[in-house]
Amino acid sequence: FLQVLNEKKLQEVDSLWKEFETPEKANKIVKLKHFEKFQDTTEALAASTALVEGKLSKNLKKILKKIVAKDAHEQLAVADAKLGGVIKEKLNLSCIHSPMVTELMRGIRSQIEGLITGLPSREMAAMCLGLAHSLSRYKLKFSPDKVDTMIIQAISLLDDLDKELNNYIMRCREWYGWHFPELGKIITDNLTYCKCVRKVGDRSNFASSDVSDILPEEIEEDVKAAAEISMGTEVSEEDINNIIHLCDQVIEISEYRTQLYDYLKNRMMAIAPNLTVMVGELVGARLIAHAGSLLNLAKHPASTVQLLGAEKALFRALKTKRDTPKFGLIYHASLVGQSNTKNKGKISRMLAAKTALTIRYDALGENTSAEMGAENRLKVETRLRLLEERGIRRISGTGKALAKADKYQNKSEVKVFDPSGDSTLPVVSKKRKIQEVDEQDTEVAVKAKKFKAEMK
Repeated sequence: FLQVLNEKKLQEVDSLWKEFETPEKANKIVKLKHFEKFQDTTEALAASTALVEGKLSKNLKKILKKIVAKDAHEQLAVADAKLGGVIKEKLNLSCIHSPMVTELMRGIRSQIEGLITGLPSREMAAMCLGLAHSLSRYKLKFSPDKVDTMIIQAISLLDDLDKELNNYIMRCREWYGWHFPELGKIITDNLTYCKCVRKVGDRSNFASSDVSDILPEEIEEDVKAAAEISMGTEVSEEDINNIIHLCDQVIEISEYRTQLYDYLKNRMMAIAPNLTVMVGELVGARLIAHAGSLLNLAKHPASTVQLLGAEKALFRALKTKRDTPKFGLIYHASLVGQSNTKNKGKISRMLAAKTALTIRYDALGENTSAEMGAENRLKVETRLRLLEERGIRRISGTGKALAKADKYQNKSEVKVFDPSGDSTLPVVSKKRKIQEVDEQDTEVAVKAKKFKAEMK
């Protein structure tokens, strides 16, 4: 606690910093009245966090009762208006907070070593650094369950595993296909194919092997029948052993991928439950990985969230003055996939807006429930249903109301084919009037006379 000696100089707020240029000048403005040390960093952290949250700690309350109660008529300058309100309410002490107090606190901090004697500057710096680190950890509320780095690594590894699995399976099918090509057409599932090859090995063993635990009965019969008349080449035992070893690798990687997916799902529900409910764990994890962290993703507006992953297409469209893309990574969300081609743009825009809200709620909120995500997903699903049903709305004086449509009634009509449409020649009636025939004969005679006169 410091006592102000010259209150007149505090009135000049703009030039108050000049009074704290040196320790000597500072000692003329304020003097140390009471100083009490903290026992350890934990106690200092507790007091600091209480001050940050605008609360009155037990130690501060005791000191205020002892020291300030003697000078109850004096005003207490506080840097935080919220803390001043708490002190006034609980201890009935007059507190002041103004720009003048802010400047005064800044000046005291700059000359704290000269105002408090008996503390070496090196020890003071070390204590300040330790307390700053502890306070930063408290503010971040560091928790192993809230580390989004694990999500970024997990989704990257999952994508790498998918690529490697595809390469391994393609190589396995092609390699064993030289020996038993018909098996690849009968068994379409990759993991089942590898399990079957690993268990049986050479195609000649299919007739005596029991693969009912891997294949259904109908497919098993087809495989055994195909093995007897297969057109594949004969291979050595060493080749079969290498193929079986490759199948072992595929099965192990597939099992690890399943385990990794479960881990990613649990981690996403712990860190971003609302985002997971909105777009799913895979799309949510890819959005976080693309942005770098959940906090960075929370800083993006909804329009950016909608186009994350389609940056190249966006800038190419802007450069060539074409239509910009409507979706990026969010295209793989189930809600966008459910909608038809016409409505994908509208749904992706609405989904991106709701997703941006859920991301900020997950990143900056303290509640870990997924209720908000479920509510927003329901709104998007309702909107999708309206678009799919093509609900026609009209604006009326009382607001939006559904337009009335006449009830459809099926009218059965038997239509007969009109052959007149087949001919392109003008239709002339067979019976012509005598008068029309006479007129045409007269016209022909006149034209013949004119022609003869011209020839002469």
